[in-house]
Amino acid sequence: MVLMLDLSSFNTPALAGLIFILRVLDMTIDTMRILAVYRSRRSTAWILGLSQSFIFIVAITSVLTNLSSIWTMLAYAGGFATGNLVGMSINDRFFKGFSNVRVITSKPSGEMLGFIRDAGHAATEIPGYGMDGEVSVIYSSIRRDAVKRITEGICSIDQNAFITVEELVPINKGYWRA
Repeated sequence: MVLMLDLSSFNTPALAGLIFILRVLDMTIDTMRILAVYRSRRSTAWILGLSQSFIFIVAITSVLTNLSSIWTMLAYAGGFATGNLVGMSINDRFFKGFSNVRVITSKPSGEMLGFIRDAGHAATEIPGYGMDGEVSVIYSSIRRDAVKRITEGICSIDQNAFITVEELVPINKGYWRA
């Protein structure tokens, strides 16, 4: 017995709406699956991958059996784009992680270090030498939800500071704000 989902009874607007919703779900799950893979959460990644692939098959089959309808194709594309945004929003809101903020500044670093530490984060300064002379390289590992506030504060101290932010998977120890 073959399981077939027959969506041909839907009229075009309803089918387009269904495809849009399926594609939003598909891409939201895909975003979450990629993050689970990155964070080495194998069973979560497996479950999300299984769910995503099933939803994808239903959505793409619905489009391919209705190629004469621009609405189903637009719904598919719109669901893809929207699903990425929804997945990113869910990640930002519910999955708190850590980021490594790296700052390179040619200004005296005392005020910047004080700002980061007063905000409750550890900061490590390493002296360096850049293209135009001496610089300070400051590393701080912080919760992802504090990145915007910290980087805005750093920019207010030195608008020419070079700042990079990388997602961080903490392995062992270190100082973490409570």
